[in-house]
Amino acid sequence: MTRHRVVSVPLAVLSLVLPALVALPAPAVADVLSLSHFQLRPNAYGTALRDRADALPLVKATVTDVMNDLNRRDDDDPAGLGEACEPAAVAGGSTVTIAQSVCFNDGDNATSEWYPQGVTTVADMQSDQQWGDGHQPVLVSWYDHDNNADGMVKGVRVSFMNRDTGAYRHVLLVYPREASGIIDYDSIRVSQDPSSGDYGRALHAGGIVWYGNHLFVADTARGFRVFDVRRIFDLGASGNGTTSGAHLVGYHQGTYYGYGYRYVMPQIGSWTRTSDTGAKCAESDQSPNFSYAGLDRSGTDHLLAGEYCAGGEATNGRVAAWPMAGAFSGGELVLDPAHRWNADAAHRLPVSNVQGAVRFDGRWYLSQSNGLTNAGTLYSTARPASTTGTLQLTGSQSLSIGPEDLSHWPNGTATSPTRGTFWTVGEHPGKRMVYSVIPTS
Repeated sequence: MTRHRVVSVPLAVLSLVLPALVALPAPAVADVLSLSHFQLRPNAYGTALRDRADALPLVKATVTDVMNDLNRRDDDDPAGLGEACEPAAVAGGSTVTIAQSVCFNDGDNATSEWYPQGVTTVADMQSDQQWGDGHQPVLVSWYDHDNNADGMVKGVRVSFMNRDTGAYRHVLLVYPREASGIIDYDSIRVSQDPSSGDYGRALHAGGIVWYGNHLFVADTARGFRVFDVRRIFDLGASGNGTTSGAHLVGYHQGTYYGYGYRYVMPQIGSWTRTSDTGAKCAESDQSPNFSYAGLDRSGTDHLLAGEYCAGGEATNGRVAAWPMAGAFSGGELVLDPAHRWNADAAHRLPVSNVQGAVRFDGRWYLSQSNGLTNAGTLYSTARPASTTGTLQLTGSQSLSIGPEDLSHWPNGTATSPTRGTFWTVGEHPGKRMVYSVIPTS
């Protein structure tokens, strides 16, 4: 799908305050794979977003509460093993090696108002692949696709899904703000500044990674928005909240709304690229786009992200990896604006139209879309010989129509994982399905 880059004022690269993370020097000449281009910093607000989230006068909920309160389910074929619960998601003549599938109800499958994009699972969250009392959620991000046609920018919602029963519930992501002493929140937009032209556009949320207590959401032109599952709020259980008012979000005349959704989860931080922006998918581009996201747990945990570049553009795009330890201190997200988080690998993509990427045991796995009716493709690559360079393809197999983000669910044990399966989601109306695929190459 089309993804847009927002041109913003370049941000100066500040020196590090943590000696363990050394700032990377800028290259003498343009090099799209220079690791200095992939450096990230926290936003300039410090702890302000987290403090506003903590000040919301609402009843908190947990992931367990949400998973015990799932309210949607397809009434035909909600989930299946070794089959496509939505046959229309599979292109005629193609074979997809599905391990497990989960389907949306008829309304969510057909709607053009919302489009699903990112996928993450409890296997990203924690290596033992279980939340609390045994839940194994699959999460899917959706963005408001109707371009404000209904007079609302609803932003981003995340489906918490039970992969075995097919039941799920949407949670609305929100941006905390304060005005006249009132803690409020807004939907998640490309820009949260009402004076910006991009305030009228929902964030694309093309990739998500659930890691520990934190949910990383791809912010296409900037980096990542970060949310905290310990800070989910229940409007239905709050005396000053409501699940009515499907046309309202935030605080209005003493009541908190969430476009009719019961649960809201506020942003608590973000990571923003420090390099100068350029022309998207061009050889002169320095700053990367963040079109999708993934996690590598084979060895040292790494957050992954990459660029979507359509066929015919000057480049196929890039992928990069950041050691997860660089984003945390004492188990909590780093919020100090002076901190820097450096990537330790960046590669050119060997094909265009890549919608998702994960890495396991050194090899990259890429999902590629191919229009509204054709099968997508899952590619595998050789292990790169260095931390930069162009990835080399070694195999391919069919995916559903319109595959998006990828999430890896390893088999084996936490200390000795094996390759396992890859989860993705089909985005097109009437052809939507969340499923895991068994790699064949």
